[in-house]
Amino acid sequence: MTRLLLVPLVLGCAAMIQPPPAADLSNGVIDATVYLPDAARGFYRSTRFDWSGMIGRLDHAGHHYYGPWFTKRDDRVRDFVYDGADIVVSAQSGAVGPAEEFQRPLGYETAPAGGTFVKVGVGVLRKFDAAAYSPFRPYDIVDAGQWSSTTTANSVTSTQRLKDAMSGVGYVYEKTIRLTPGRAEMVITHRLRNTGHAVIDTNVYDHNFLVLDHAVPAPGLTIRLPFTIETPQAPAPALAEIDGSAIVFKKRLEGEERVSMSIRGFGETAADYDIRIEPPARDAAMRIRGDRPLSGLSLWSIRSNVSIEPFLDIHVEPGATFTWTYTYTWSDETRP
Repeated sequence: MTRLLLVPLVLGCAAMIQPPPAADLSNGVIDATVYLPDAARGFYRSTRFDWSGMIGRLDHAGHHYYGPWFTKRDDRVRDFVYDGADIVVSAQSGAVGPAEEFQRPLGYETAPAGGTFVKVGVGVLRKFDAAAYSPFRPYDIVDAGQWSSTTTANSVTSTQRLKDAMSGVGYVYEKTIRLTPGRAEMVITHRLRNTGHAVIDTNVYDHNFLVLDHAVPAPGLTIRLPFTIETPQAPAPALAEIDGSAIVFKKRLEGEERVSMSIRGFGETAADYDIRIEPPARDAAMRIRGDRPLSGLSLWSIRSNVSIEPFLDIHVEPGATFTWTYTYTWSDETRP
């Protein structure tokens, strides 16, 4: 009798645990899973990162590029913490793949306590008090806007429509991830149309959470840039070194070791938005290019991932549209 009663209970619990909505894409060369924005069941529903375009899995030629860089979640955590072998992440920072953040919120400085402000790709948020804005603070979501997604066999487009009467911010934000047919290439295109009466003046960066083959960053991993690297604070020499236009990892990252730095030396054209990541297994190399000039560039790497973070400035007058594109290529496609 006990056994018979337990069976439907277990089945009922299993039915309640549903995976987040996602689209499985393939072009015959790359296979990927892209999470879809969803206010009720989405993989990411916090207030730091853009909800659209998070890639939970991307496989090419036997190599795996994206997936969780953390092992546990805990809403009490501010950003992330180490707990022995575990890396515990907050809801705000629990993003994956080429996650993007519109770093400067719109209308925060002028909003009163209790008023609203806007974070593109997230929605209308509630300002708690007079404290400075923090991406690690879980603000209340007043309105996530209207999200919709359309998919094909090799692409997914997610669109957010939003208006905030208090700040005057309104926009239509569209992101398309497309796997180029027959090539080891992924193109991410963005369109941000200003439909409000306030200027949209922000920036965006791509965190690029690379978890290559779920392996620890190791000696020989090299990041190459098309300019001579300058930095206000070089990485610890035992961990990584700067060699002209390259950053070369010197040892396997362990414990709480990290390689973190702000990168300077880039110019004012999009030609310098050209990043090559070359692991010791050269057939797993990847390249990231953008069609807009860099406004900033950072590297952040711990034992679970390597994140190269390019920044762009965005300025959109009412009625205007701003576009930008990233192109990712792998192995042989990384060559000029």
